[in-house]
Amino acid sequence: MDIKTTRRALFVAAPALLLPMPAFALSPADKGLVDKATAFLQGMPSARGRFVQTDSRGSVTQGVLYLQRPGRARFEYDAPSSLLVVSDGKVVSVTDKRLKTVNRYFLSQTPLKLFLADEIRLDRGVHISRVNRLADGFEITAQDRVGKTKGQIVLTFAENPMQLLGWTITDARNAATQVRLTSLVRTSDLDPALFKAPFSGSSS
Repeated sequence: MDIKTTRRALFVAAPALLLPMPAFALSPADKGLVDKATAFLQGMPSARGRFVQTDSRGSVTQGVLYLQRPGRARFEYDAPSSLLVVSDGKVVSVTDKRLKTVNRYFLSQTPLKLFLADEIRLDRGVHISRVNRLADGFEITAQDRVGKTKGQIVLTFAENPMQLLGWTITDARNAATQVRLTSLVRTSDLDPALFKAPFSGSSS
């Protein structure tokens, strides 16, 4: 299988490694927030909703998303975008329906694996570099400890009620892509066919 990366999708791995992060010791309050986020994500085996994506150049796209742990996700971009992103649990396929092309790369090499794992453990295999309190929630900045995932991800949560609001991915060149989730709801009736790429296409 031809596994490639592309920067057109909302969660693409960075093309170069970030510099090593400094050691960061979690305070009891910070650890409490990390544990709270972990419990929330673990308790959301599947969900659907909408997303709004803003890339480093300020371009905005949006669409519908479906999430199902372990490892499955689908992001359908609204027209005029022709992108479709599907994770089948192992491989992420980024399809351009207009050009009939597809790029693939391993889910294990993307930040999405942090909250699509079967057992979500933000205290294992992940380097937490910062926990930031917000007026109505908090942010957790994380990087893959073993270095398979290039770049870093900031997960943003609301409290009262607890909710995943989205994430921001920053690559080694400090280019950030932000994804904001809207109307995200838990569900248990997702069609398995949602998590299959529509065609093999030609890789580019």
